[in-house]
Amino acid sequence: MSNTAMSIPEHAYPGTKKRGILGAFFFELIKNKFLYLLALPGMIWFFIFAYLPMGGIVIAFQDFKAMKGIARSEFVGLKNFQFFFRSNDWIQIVTNTVFLNVLFIAFNTLAAVAIAVMVTELGGKWFKKITQSVMIFPHFLSWTVVAMFVMAFVSTDGGFINQILSVFGIPPVQFLSSPGYWPVILVLLKVWHGAGFGSIVYMATISGINPDIYESASIDGASRFQKIRYITLPLLKPTVILLLILAVGGIFNGDFGMIYAIIGRNPPLYPTTDVIDTYLFRAMMDLGDMSMSAAIGFMQSLVGFVLVLTVNYAAKKVAPESAIF
Repeated sequence: MSNTAMSIPEHAYPGTKKRGILGAFFFELIKNKFLYLLALPGMIWFFIFAYLPMGGIVIAFQDFKAMKGIARSEFVGLKNFQFFFRSNDWIQIVTNTVFLNVLFIAFNTLAAVAIAVMVTELGGKWFKKITQSVMIFPHFLSWTVVAMFVMAFVSTDGGFINQILSVFGIPPVQFLSSPGYWPVILVLLKVWHGAGFGSIVYMATISGINPDIYESASIDGASRFQKIRYITLPLLKPTVILLLILAVGGIFNGDFGMIYAIIGRNPPLYPTTDVIDTYLFRAMMDLGDMSMSAAIGFMQSLVGFVLVLTVNYAAKKVAPESAIF
């Protein structure tokens, strides 16, 4: 049932108590049938591609053989989960995954909010549109293409950065064998690639703020910086918290497309860049065991679900209007 229906008093729905929950649901469905009809294609898409595949979770508890199928594969319980935790590197891999995702979420959020505020403060309609387009463009570049540009910058022989260093007589930096540089490089790439696109939500929120509030602040003598600090940012807080809650759900999922395209199979960089997803991919390619990969994927989803519930509960205590439920 929609939030609108939940917020309307009972007397607005005559006989709701008599009909019960099911009756109220059908009443709401008939009342807003055209809105639900518009949402139907999206609901069907989610059902087919997000909910039906959940039946495959059973593979995580089987010794799955493609020739036997799910129905005839042997059930092995939690055995598949042991493979990951028996690895000598699992603590480092989990740490890398969480650490990199925390950096991605924090810096992407800060950059997206900053871009949204700056763009909305710009004067000139055409200049603002051009600026938005330029900032959003990197989001549509494939990580494979981005990886080619990165190699052109950081390669030891002929890389742009090392060429600049050689002009000043500085010896070349071995980026491709020095893991310490890569958390910073990956964060910069993530912000460059996604912050512009992520700022769209914040710009939409800012555009929805009542302009009378800003006019009143101007009459009271508030500067532009003061209006940003005391009006724009506080009113952006619910949106920021909501998006943070959603982002936390994927904190145990490494950005495989990004990291594998840029790092690939480069063992010297694994101490700071190897995440759960890249480790599982290599294990899948080397061992060919779908059950082990499914087990760790299930664990990632379960941890993400628990984290969303936890962060949502904390958000409800701090800012109730920002909680998802």
